Amino acid sequence: MKKYKNRTLLLFIIYLGFCNACSDSFLDEDILDAYTPETLDDKLGVEASAIGLYNLYSLFFTKSDQQGWLSVWQVGTDIVWPGQVQGVEVPFYNYEQLNPDNSAVRTTWRFYYDIIENANIIINVIDVRGDEITDLTAEEKLAFSAEAKFFRALAYNGLATLYGGVPLVTEPLTEPRTDFVRAPLSDINGLIESDLTFATENLPEVDQARAEARVNRYTAHHLFAEYYLRTNQGLLAEEQANAIINSGKYALVNSRYGVEADQPGDPFSDMFFVGNLRRSQGNTEAIWVLENENPGDVRDGSTGFPQHRRIWVTSYHSRNQQLPADSLGGRGIIRIRLNNWVIYDLYEPGDMRNSRYNLRREFYYNNPNNPNFGQLIPYEGPDTLLFTAPYTTKWKQFDPRDVFGFGMWKDFMLMRLGETYLFKAEAQLQQGNIAGAAETINILRTRANAPLVNPGDIDLDFILDERVRELLAEENRRMTLMRTGTLVERNRRLNGGEGNLSTTGLADTHLLFPIPLREIQLNRDAVLEQNRGYEAN
Repeated sequence: MKKYKNRTLLLFIIYLGFCNACSDSFLDEDILDAYTPETLDDKLGVEASAIGLYNLYSLFFTKSDQQGWLSVWQVGTDIVWPGQVQGVEVPFYNYEQLNPDNSAVRTTWRFYYDIIENANIIINVIDVRGDEITDLTAEEKLAFSAEAKFFRALAYNGLATLYGGVPLVTEPLTEPRTDFVRAPLSDINGLIESDLTFATENLPEVDQARAEARVNRYTAHHLFAEYYLRTNQGLLAEEQANAIINSGKYALVNSRYGVEADQPGDPFSDMFFVGNLRRSQGNTEAIWVLENENPGDVRDGSTGFPQHRRIWVTSYHSRNQQLPADSLGGRGIIRIRLNNWVIYDLYEPGDMRNSRYNLRREFYYNNPNNPNFGQLIPYEGPDTLLFTAPYTTKWKQFDPRDVFGFGMWKDFMLMRLGETYLFKAEAQLQQGNIAGAAETINILRTRANAPLVNPGDIDLDFILDERVRELLAEENRRMTLMRTGTLVERNRRLNGGEGNLSTTGLADTHLLFPIPLREIQLNRDAVLEQNRGYEAN
């Protein structure tokens, strides 16, 4: 997730506005260090602009000015309770506070449209002025356009899931606009489908991508499967999942590998060690990994200070003079904590995904100055839920140079084969192929040493349960439940019910976000309609 340029394509908008206010002679110069159509006239410029899309996308995961940002996508669902909250996440479990002026709703909207604007610039340059870029081959032009269209589809798919129909923008903005209207969801879906069709046909094979962290055709197939599930096209979703599963390029991790292979553990836990997440590091399951390096080791190795460890790992160090340690996951703050359903009811006996290497439930006194050094910390007392709560080890990370843990320097596994199998099972369920869905689920459960299931066990709830077992703390749980329309029912059934401290005010309205109030107010020359249920806010 390295920043290869100091500026993003958004400078194009600022630059144009500045130029319009000045005489031609005053700014009669060549722009060499900005992402603009004027400077995208050679391969180097297009390459830098494409890398800028990764830089932008990484900001979703590295936003550190509000630690609760990551909690927004997990609290108020079916898997976690709020812990030591930061603030921005509160309206996403106390839903009566969620309104069109919410900062996270506004940030999410802007985040996706920033990606769309930058992708549109690249697409427009190649489609309109491509003949002028003489040092790009025809194949390279297709690949760069496919890369940009993948990101545009990714952004619009996120917007469609969270907001429904939104303004459809397919050309770079050259001046301020105040006349946006919401396009029908069918139009948004049509663009996503067109972009992903192009991406799957023109992105490179996984081993031929320009860099390991760059997207390839299987990344596009994976997103395409999710899109087809959201639009209830199970047959097409299954075809996209099979394109990955049957490619021969990926395999479930069934054996120990990597940096901790000679230490106690299991194949599932191996995938989440620093140094094990990438394909080149032995992870045969990794489809798309955003690289994230400690800036002290790699210049501009991260776009921020990722907070996943602080969000997920318990605050054990705050009790009984405990010391932050690698063996305990590093220094966490427990912004969120797993709920009782996940801790006590989700996993069957023997499931590897619930092993002590994957879900830590026990803590030992680790301070030599403590008289109980080496003994098990009893799971008792009023502070237990904050200081010794069970937690997933997927985001454990420790650097002795940064014991306080200002940032979490660990790659982000965005897509892996385990989820592809879950997409396939969900697609088979949509088609009524219950036996096929059970067979697909059992591939994952065999790897996990979990009891196999029968067709009679399979429904959407079971698949959503299995997603937690397999993808806990990896998937954006809120988006999964909003995509499947199950947020309200599953929260009430599995997360304590309405009126519990973990959730208040949740209603069907919250199956979509509100349209940001600021966008509505600034859009003075057209009506940007609000989502139902938020009109009076």
